[in-house]
Amino acid sequence: MADELAEGRVPENILHRFDPSANPLQGTSALSLEHASVFIRPDPCPGHFQGVPVTIEQLDFGFAGATVPASPATKPPTKRGKVSTAAATPEEMARVLEQHPDYRVLRRLVPRQHFDHVPQGDVVSVIVLDTETTGLNQAQDKIIELAMLRVSVDRATGLPCGEVQVYDGLEDPGMPISSEIEAITGISNQMVKGQHLDEQRIATILNGADLVIAHNAAFDRPFVEARLPGFKDVSWGCSFAEIDWRSEGHGSSKLEYLAMDMGWFYDAHRAEVDCHALLAVLTATLPVSARTGLSRLLTDAQGPVYRLQATGAPFESKDALKARAYRWNAEQKVWHTLLTDATLLQAERDWLRTTVYGNRAVRVQLEELDARVKYSGRPGKLSQLQL
Repeated sequence: MADELAEGRVPENILHRFDPSANPLQGTSALSLEHASVFIRPDPCPGHFQGVPVTIEQLDFGFAGATVPASPATKPPTKRGKVSTAAATPEEMARVLEQHPDYRVLRRLVPRQHFDHVPQGDVVSVIVLDTETTGLNQAQDKIIELAMLRVSVDRATGLPCGEVQVYDGLEDPGMPISSEIEAITGISNQMVKGQHLDEQRIATILNGADLVIAHNAAFDRPFVEARLPGFKDVSWGCSFAEIDWRSEGHGSSKLEYLAMDMGWFYDAHRAEVDCHALLAVLTATLPVSARTGLSRLLTDAQGPVYRLQATGAPFESKDALKARAYRWNAEQKVWHTLLTDATLLQAERDWLRTTVYGNRAVRVQLEELDARVKYSGRPGKLSQLQL
C-alpha cells in the first residue's frame, strides 16, 4: 500500500491528508466504506502511518465504535448531523467526505458516449488513440490492442460535442505475449489467438479526421503506421509532450496522475479505457490557462516540433545533457532533444552555447518536423544551426 501511494497509484477512491504532528496510528490504516476506503497517507519514516485524527461519527456516517485515535493538537470537525449507513449510498458518503478538509474523493471514471455541448462555431474531428503492444521495440514488437475514440470538438471552446464513435480491437501478434506484458495489460495469448484488427472499421473512423491525439505519440504512431499506413496521412498531436502540465499546476504528465488530480481513477493499461481517460482529461478546463487540453492541442498540434542535436558535444557534458532530458542516439552517436515550439528552441540554443560549448562558435543539426511527420520516426527538414 505504501508503495502504491508513494507512486500515485491509488487503487480506490479516497485519500487522507497526513499531518506530521499527529500521533502514529496503532490500529487499522484503512476503514471500509462499502465501495470506497479511507486511506492514511504514509509517514516518510518506513513502517509508520500518521494522520489527522477524526472519528467516523464526526464524518457523519453514523458508524458506532470505529474511531481513529484523537490528538489534542487537532480540533475535531463540527458535527453536521448523522447519516444512517443503512440508507446512505456510496455517493452520499463520498459527498460527506468531500466536505471535510482532510479528505479527497476519487470517483471511478465513467466513459462518455455522448456530449451535450452545443458548438458555438466550427467543429473539427478528433481521434483519441491508444495501443497495447508486445513490447517497446518499434522494429520488432507488434500491436495486440488498438482503441480509438472519434469525437467532434467545438473549435471555439475546445469542448467535445455529439456522439463518440468507439473502436476497440485485439490482434494476434504472431509472437508470444510475455508474462510481463500480460501482467501489465491483462491481455493473454489466448485472448488474441486468431484475432485481427477490423481494418475497414478503422478506415471508416479515420476517414476525414483532422487530428489524431495520443498520450506519448512518439510511442504509438510508429506502431500504428507500421500496421495501418493510412495513419501516415493524418496530423498527429501528443498530449504528453505538447501540453505543459506542470505549468498548469499538475505535478506529473502521466495520464493516471492527471486523472487522479482531476478527481478520477480508472483501470489503466487497456487501450479503450485509457482513451476514455485521456478524453476526460483533455475535456477538463486547465486551472492556469482556463482552456481545455483539446483547445491547446487544436492550436498547437498543427505547428512543427524541432529535434535539436548537440552535435560534437564534449564528452564531459553528457551528465548535463542527460539531466536536461536529452536522449542518446546510439546509431548517430549524438545527444538530441525534442522542442515543441520556436520559443523553447531559442532558449535551448542559448543553453547549449553557454553550458555545453563554452560560448564557442559551433553549428548543430536541427530537424523540423511538421504535424504529418512528427512522432513518426520519419525524417523531417534538416538544417544547420549556428549557435
